[in-house]
Amino acid sequence: MALPTHMKFGIFMAPFHRLGDNPTLALERDLELIQRLDELGFDEAWVGEHHSAGWETIASPEIFIGIAADRTRHIRLGTGVISLPYHHPLMVANRMVLLDHLTRGRVMLGVGPGALVSDAVMLGIDPELQRERMEESLGIIMRLFNETEPITYKSDWFELNDAVLQLRPYQKPHMPVAVASVQSPSGVALAGKHGAAVLSASIPRDSSGEAQLSYLWDVAEESASKHGKTVSREEWRLSIPVHLAETREKAFAEARQGAGQFQREYFEDTIGRKPEKPLPVDEIIDHMAGLGHWIIGTPDDCIAGIEKLMERSGGFGGLLVMAQDWAPREAILNSYELMARYVMPHFQDSLTGLEISNQWSRDRTTELMAARQASIARARDSYVQQR
Repeated sequence: MALPTHMKFGIFMAPFHRLGDNPTLALERDLELIQRLDELGFDEAWVGEHHSAGWETIASPEIFIGIAADRTRHIRLGTGVISLPYHHPLMVANRMVLLDHLTRGRVMLGVGPGALVSDAVMLGIDPELQRERMEESLGIIMRLFNETEPITYKSDWFELNDAVLQLRPYQKPHMPVAVASVQSPSGVALAGKHGAAVLSASIPRDSSGEAQLSYLWDVAEESASKHGKTVSREEWRLSIPVHLAETREKAFAEARQGAGQFQREYFEDTIGRKPEKPLPVDEIIDHMAGLGHWIIGTPDDCIAGIEKLMERSGGFGGLLVMAQDWAPREAILNSYELMARYVMPHFQDSLTGLEISNQWSRDRTTELMAARQASIARARDSYVQQR
């Protein structure tokens, strides 16, 4: 298992907001959260696109990123994701290149087919065509990023006539591109085809609940080899719900009700993913954490959870917390701070020098203390003599 030299940490912001919450204030909290993550040293934030179902209220990640970029200094901002079948590929490329310049190269393009069937139905798109349209669109977008000769192309759902990007990407050769992988292997296969990064917004599991992570990466590498590309595990990001506190009991207590309501009201009641054996709302968090689907507990529990994911996957380069309002606001912010203070350093090699220096001092306490005392004695003697 190859560990990354510097694991990336960030959030995957759909966002998820329960019905009844003031949507204007919820969006402001989303922006404030990214500001706080920027201050805490998180690497990136990925922002989603949705148009229906009432929970995920950002319709344009590009507009949201433009505002977030103005409020932050360092954190990189990605579309997580733009649903390509909903847009003309030339418009997607142009908007992202504009953001690339306005942010001086802090943006990343994440793409997907569209997660909500309700979005596709509203737009008159056959859900069975979404993945093939995403693949067709991404192929054109990559050509627009990399080619300067005008492109003419006719599809059954969009058309290009001598199309070219008049504003070239700020990042060279272009901004990072990532493909979402939710349930099927089509996302990782497409990422491999273009040598793109992978955003595992959900972790596929077999009938026993075991994460099928190594299988996903095998698909990505096989596809990359077939198309003469390469993929890097360091550009593979996994997204998982996380809530941390100073004790395990406190973490479970803070998120218990909200996490259960999220699973019941969003995934089961709104999306329609019914479990085989429904659980009481206040027991859902124990079940999901027990299976390793969520990480709930202390920073040490989080470190252990990430290491277990590393073992199952063979190694990945980024962990994205699935941002949710499932605990009091102060507890949510504390969870991110605990991650920044105690989890991120473990995977980013930022403590090695301090640990070496501390151990060096511990190993020499006797001689160092003797030298200190000798120095004090000499200073005292010198003072006496001068008097």
